[in-house]
Amino acid sequence: MSTRIADHRLHRRVTSAEEAAALITHGMTVGMSGFTGSGYPKAVPTALGKRIEAEHAAGRPMRVKIWTGASTGPELDGALAKADGIELRLPYNSDPIARERINRGEMDYLDMHLSQVAPMAWQGFLGPLDVAVIEVTGITADGSLVPSSSVGNNKTWLDHAQGVILEVNRWQNPALEGMHDIYYGTALPPHRVPIPLVRPDDRIGQPTFRCDLDRIIAIVETDAPDRNLPFTPPDETARGIAAHLLDFLEHEVGKGRLPASLLPIQSGVGNIANAVLAGLADGPFHDMTAYTEVIQDGMLDLLDSGRLRVASATAFSLSPDAALRINAEMARYRDRLILRPQEISNHPELIRRLGCIAMNGLIEADIYGNVNSTCVMGSRVQNGIGGSGDFARNAYISIFMTPSTAKGGAISAIVPQVAHVDHIMQDVAVLVTEQGLADMRGLSPRKRAALVIENCAHPAYRDVLRDYFDRAMAGAYGRHAPSLPAEALSWHQRFMDTGTMRA
Repeated sequence: MSTRIADHRLHRRVTSAEEAAALITHGMTVGMSGFTGSGYPKAVPTALGKRIEAEHAAGRPMRVKIWTGASTGPELDGALAKADGIELRLPYNSDPIARERINRGEMDYLDMHLSQVAPMAWQGFLGPLDVAVIEVTGITADGSLVPSSSVGNNKTWLDHAQGVILEVNRWQNPALEGMHDIYYGTALPPHRVPIPLVRPDDRIGQPTFRCDLDRIIAIVETDAPDRNLPFTPPDETARGIAAHLLDFLEHEVGKGRLPASLLPIQSGVGNIANAVLAGLADGPFHDMTAYTEVIQDGMLDLLDSGRLRVASATAFSLSPDAALRINAEMARYRDRLILRPQEISNHPELIRRLGCIAMNGLIEADIYGNVNSTCVMGSRVQNGIGGSGDFARNAYISIFMTPSTAKGGAISAIVPQVAHVDHIMQDVAVLVTEQGLADMRGLSPRKRAALVIENCAHPAYRDVLRDYFDRAMAGAYGRHAPSLPAEALSWHQRFMDTGTMRA
């Protein structure tokens, strides 16, 4: 018996992944742990995928609804999507097999603001939760659950599910114990009270999950690594975006609008975000803090450089090399990293009160600053909105970053009108591409458009954007944010017809 299960009352519930998966039946709603490839169950979903395939081969229906914190790994989303075993997925997906099924209309997908998932579950809007499958690092002698490398919505799933299956993963470093801050003070209206967190390094909860032992129906012991994709080194485009953004932050400090240590930073996931974090490690800012969703490679580097004092998040999102690095040195990082439930890490009121500097990526932006984060050509979902909306609407400064073109120049990231809107222009303060930066704060839509075209658009598209804007100014139905509806989405149609947005 694993030493990770210190509560002897639970030893008799240890079973195989196959036996645990057999407890999940057709039509069930299953809440699983996991956030950006960290802390997700590996064995039970894989066994469930094989069982679903066998059921389908025998001509029997077998599909389930899957709730998680955010994206997971191939052993979960990939295995279940491959088996055509997911009826509904929420709140975020990045698995390519699941993405194809969603875009073919074979799987329902509820793309949600991440801060809203737990409250909606408790409010009953999402329906009952039959089973929770949660990865933990260990179980203490009193039955408390030591969280894994992500927290996500696990607290809610453990509280809400009728039955709980635990995966106790020996691969996770036991030194994770003590890193987490699980807050149990949230409540539904009219009983809500202020969350007593005033600094990113405040601890307001407890280090473990609690769970009624009578609802734990199976425990599976595993020894499997988290699986996140590696980050590529920053290219010239990413370094250009980072340079513009760092110059802007220095300018804001010089103007007295930001302190020398900045305000708590939030960073989305990806190579550009890591390039910005790498630039911060070489920049003039000291004693920084982070209040964000995920800890990625660049934040570890910032911690090691001494520039970043503490980082609060809900999960790790680390390359394989960085995951091995932190797993080997967990005790050294433990007091400077805090992992919280995503309803706290992404809480709009906390983001507003702390004054976060939000830095997120996008698919496209239009000349007025409306941002599309989710749907390529307006209807083909890429991943999802994730937490970008939680931060964008409530940040002290809301920044969106992107290369100015995609697909070798066939797609312009700056368009006359986005084909899908995730963030309205009122929620977007700054746009940055490798071409330059547009600070749109305090500007009317027409002034925004002129600035975005000149500073952010690629030269190959700049003249046609100017031409569109000039003609819209002359012939639009209204001149507040002038648009030519018959033409505004023609760039997207041209790409779908010919493979390029260029005329």
